[in-house]
Amino acid sequence: MPTTIRELGVQPYEPIWQEMQRLTQERTDQTHDEIWVLEHLPVYTLGLNGKQEHLLNPGDIPVIQSDRGGQVTYHGPGQLIVYTLLDIKRRKLGIRQLVTLLEQSMVTALAQFGVTATANPQAPGVYVDGKKIGSIGIRIKNNASYHGISLNNNMDLTPFDHINTCGYRDLQVTQLADFGIDISTADLAIPVVNAINTSLYS
Repeated sequence: MPTTIRELGVQPYEPIWQEMQRLTQERTDQTHDEIWVLEHLPVYTLGLNGKQEHLLNPGDIPVIQSDRGGQVTYHGPGQLIVYTLLDIKRRKLGIRQLVTLLEQSMVTALAQFGVTATANPQAPGVYVDGKKIGSIGIRIKNNASYHGISLNNNMDLTPFDHINTCGYRDLQVTQLADFGIDISTADLAIPVVNAINTSLYS
């Protein structure tokens, strides 16, 4: 069954989240898997176990209590968001397998730009020289996944200074632009989505 890819542009967080919930709730055995490619307007999101203490100084940026896994993170323009709405039972994927697949897809895509990234089993996500460049937060419901990954491309990283990113006090973040790579977020999505699809169908 083919995967539907939706390119959604720049979107506010809540309507997209609600649409993911709706699609997941209404899934049947015949529902196609979908990959959504987008950017978000500025927002802090707290995962299911997210602690308010990690929000140091959110200022005017909205804070939303989400239903994904993980702690607190920031989304904003210039950051690639890829949401994977997958029937993991049909694909015979476990949660850990899915997380690894998403991490490796970011690693594979970054390697195409000469950036060497690694995953950390103790702290999900993707890192370059100890700085976080890609995050993962997923939710499993009705044997299906939603939410997905964020990959920092060319954005204002300042809002990360006002949170303990992913619940870690001293965790620094980075982005492709810091390595002299100039690419649109839409173009960055291509190798990331290709890597995800290749893994899903291999």
